Amino acid sequence: MSEIYQQLEARAKLCAAEIQKRGQVHLVSHIDADGITSAGIMGKCFERAKIPYTHEFVKKLDERVMTRLLSENHPLLVFTDLGSSLIDFMVDNNMNAVIADHHHPNGREENISKDSAAFPYHINPHLFGANGGFEISGSGVSYILACALGDNADLADLAIVGAIGDMQNRKYGKLVGLNKEILERGVSAGVLSYGPDLALFGKQTRPIYRILQYSSEPYLPGLTGDEEACIRFLQNTGIGYSQLDGAKFWIELDFEERKKIITALIKYCSDRGLSSSRAGEIVRECYILLSEKEGTEMRDASEFSTLLNATGRYDRAETGVAVCMGDRDVALSEAGNLLIEHRKNLVNGLNYVRENGICQLENIQYFYSGSEIKETIVGIIAGMSSSIEGVDRGKPIIGLADSEDGIKISSRGTQDLIRRGMNLSKAMSDVTEMVGGTGGGHDIAAGGTIPPEKVDEFIARLDIYIGNQLSGKNKC
Repeated sequence: MSEIYQQLEARAKLCAAEIQKRGQVHLVSHIDADGITSAGIMGKCFERAKIPYTHEFVKKLDERVMTRLLSENHPLLVFTDLGSSLIDFMVDNNMNAVIADHHHPNGREENISKDSAAFPYHINPHLFGANGGFEISGSGVSYILACALGDNADLADLAIVGAIGDMQNRKYGKLVGLNKEILERGVSAGVLSYGPDLALFGKQTRPIYRILQYSSEPYLPGLTGDEEACIRFLQNTGIGYSQLDGAKFWIELDFEERKKIITALIKYCSDRGLSSSRAGEIVRECYILLSEKEGTEMRDASEFSTLLNATGRYDRAETGVAVCMGDRDVALSEAGNLLIEHRKNLVNGLNYVRENGICQLENIQYFYSGSEIKETIVGIIAGMSSSIEGVDRGKPIIGLADSEDGIKISSRGTQDLIRRGMNLSKAMSDVTEMVGGTGGGHDIAAGGTIPPEKVDEFIARLDIYIGNQLSGKNKC
């Protein structure tokens, strides 16, 4: 066990003692896959420990939400996958709270240091020198807290689903650091297995030609978006599609058949002059939930996280939590319907961007969708837009959509841009603040909200800011 894991465990034990002392909890979590799995982990943990609890989900945690929570006089608030940015508010208002988060803390130094006496119930990797962007997710921190409350090692599978949903594996093509330690605990508990495999989405539930057709990360020129070309590609390999047998699924193939398709894909990329890093995206470490049925979304960590995202982004995060906690009847059926709607909306959103185009500036590219794209999925559309002709993969993509609180902004980058100095978390935090908004996230994916009248100013400032990052003028 690493020293940082031990430090997080010690902090988790302190928080666990506070939870047990209070005896009743109100759980507050984020609506994405990481937040939903965090809530699922804590919900299972509280049920096993017989700790009464209520829960809610929020799209963002701000002083308005905190003021409302304060007025409700909960014996104890437990925040998962959020909370580290509002510790000053909690201290100033004497809130009884525990935070299990992985985002970079914001606040007065005396409140956010690892030795803070003003707020000791704070579990966060940044306090101990780890990076919450790729070393551990919110669900991973929640897992450590759950293990401090009882024998909950088997919940590691949900922690890994949350980590994958939070793109924690993108930087190195696999889970590292504290995530890897949690993964190994899941293997020991018999709930997880992992190893190199095709990195494209849909191996459990899609025919192979659909896996290729809908691949956006990596984008496969000549295959992505072209069903007939994908079928021809598989026919040329002699595996995965035939006139006699039709389409096969990835899980139906044996090791040698999978190897043959992967080799053909890598050669396909190489023959078209794609970078070695793009070809390297075809194979990654993949994660299987052994307690789930093969051929379902829950078997594969990537597909499970997408299912959960679908529930959260359509205001039904409680359905996702029910699935995490074992409901394979009503909740799973509802989640499946939401996933169908989600995929339909993603197609419509991507078509909207394709038809209306992406505006190119010197250092960024962006689209503004108004109310045509739901603000909870504009970030996914931004990421998928790399498959659109004319998109410059050498610039981050910024998606903007109308929301109740103003203009929602979501940004997506690449590891190549990060290596060149880009940090979207820092950029979104600083530039949204310049125009009277709020923002943050991770270096590769971040978001925020700004006043509607500040869109043009925000875009202009962000273009300059990203340019300075890439040229080394804004060190992060």
